[in-house]
Amino acid sequence: MSTTGKYDIQGIELTDDTYTVEQSLVRNKYKAMDAAGNVVLRGKQQMFKLKEKFPFVDADDNEVFEVNAGGIIDVAGNYVLTDSQTGEDVVVLDNDYSILQDTWKVRDAQTEEKLAEINSRGAMVTLARNVLPFGHWIPHKYEITDQNGDHVGNIDGQFSLKDRYEITIDDASSVPKEPIIAAAMVIDAIQGN
Repeated sequence: MSTTGKYDIQGIELTDDTYTVEQSLVRNKYKAMDAAGNVVLRGKQQMFKLKEKFPFVDADDNEVFEVNAGGIIDVAGNYVLTDSQTGEDVVVLDNDYSILQDTWKVRDAQTEEKLAEINSRGAMVTLARNVLPFGHWIPHKYEITDQNGDHVGNIDGQFSLKDRYEITIDDASSVPKEPIIAAAMVIDAIQGN
């Protein structure tokens, strides 16, 4: 039986295995589209806040969840995903920043159990992105694994004027999709890409 039901977010149901996340040209504003190209989720980083905040709405502009930084200007830290309808914390996104490896853990908000991990692929690419003057133009590529380290999916950056990611979830039996889609947007915004 799938354990992902425990992490369902009221007001949104993501059932596809592939999604596209696209950033707007102007600022840290994102949309997620399903396999048919329909917008299913939109999020934006609220600017000029001491603590970073990312509210997310569905295609009809109904609030579904928000992601809030655990600390002030939190480059490497915790981001809590809270269901807007129930007010309950669902998961925590932990950023373990390194110049050679971008690692994000998705943890249960109550038990702190690791549910998934999102790791950048290739130390040289990550180093180039962090060091070279135009390194931010190099697209991100991440692997998604479950709590046992088994492959679950990928987040593949596409080279374009606005950041674009193709998210593929090969096996979501133990990994909730909503936090993975949200993480793709939050990772891009936090890391200033």
